[in-house]
Amino acid sequence: MSAADAASTDADLIAVVGATGTGKSDLGIAIAERLRAAGRAAEVVNADAMQLYRGMDIGTAKLSVDERRGVPHHQLDVLDVTDEASVAAYQRDARADIDAIHERGGVAVLVGGSGLYVSAVLFDLSFPGTDPELRARLEREHAELGPGILLERLRTLDPTAAATIDARNPRRLIRALEIASRSEVVTPSLPAAPRAWRPARILHLRRDREQLVTALHERAARMFERGLVDEVRALRERGLERGKTARAAIGYSQALEVLRGEATLDEAVEATGIATRKYARRQVSWFRRYADAAELDVTGADRAALTVLARRIVP
Repeated sequence: MSAADAASTDADLIAVVGATGTGKSDLGIAIAERLRAAGRAAEVVNADAMQLYRGMDIGTAKLSVDERRGVPHHQLDVLDVTDEASVAAYQRDARADIDAIHERGGVAVLVGGSGLYVSAVLFDLSFPGTDPELRARLEREHAELGPGILLERLRTLDPTAAATIDARNPRRLIRALEIASRSEVVTPSLPAAPRAWRPARILHLRRDREQLVTALHERAARMFERGLVDEVRALRERGLERGKTARAAIGYSQALEVLRGEATLDEAVEATGIATRKYARRQVSWFRRYADAAELDVTGADRAALTVLARRIVP
């Protein structure tokens, strides 16, 4: 679908989604600026789970205040690194931000690549609460028995969840098993025909795979060149290693290994590039299922090209 097609539907909620490294933040800002130039208030709502954390800037490619160019942003820097991110809490808070933007007569621009977080806002997905005692028991079992036993148990209770979960991610495996064990099976995936929360224009950014892979490895190297290890050293003092969600973020877990003497800098850069590539592949698969999204090819597009694209999206 072309940018012209994407512009054909008017809505007060625009979602800019796609894999890491496709230019979502830059396009989101450009769209907001176009709307504001046309006399419509526009504000950005972050949908990157790791950008929720204060101090996690370099490794998440978080826009600086200057780079936001006066456009108000929401759901940035709202958690400490010791907090555990919750998609249910994010859904509640992000939707409240969007409602408030609309009440002010503005357009909300939802920007991010965390698939479940984006979907939690755009579609009618519900999430059960947590059971601290059950969670603690499952965490002990994971530590003592390893992920294999827990994954087999999940296959018995919820085969669909077991087939889609990343068993190498302890937090998600434990959360899926917690839900299944409580007989409140809610698979963390997008339904075949999700019902929209409210009308929205969804823009799915895509880049040529070969170019994206190269860009992601270059991005990993730049993160470390720009001081990711120093950023992680400072966050470590604030409890990063106690944060179950934050410490597992791509780039941050690898930088922690450098600080602990478990990996060299070159090994951390390579591991970060590989992990980012795998994550991007999952993102592409997730957003491909957005049937109503306008798919925009941004291969080779720099910030200037994305600004031109925004003019086509918001004439």
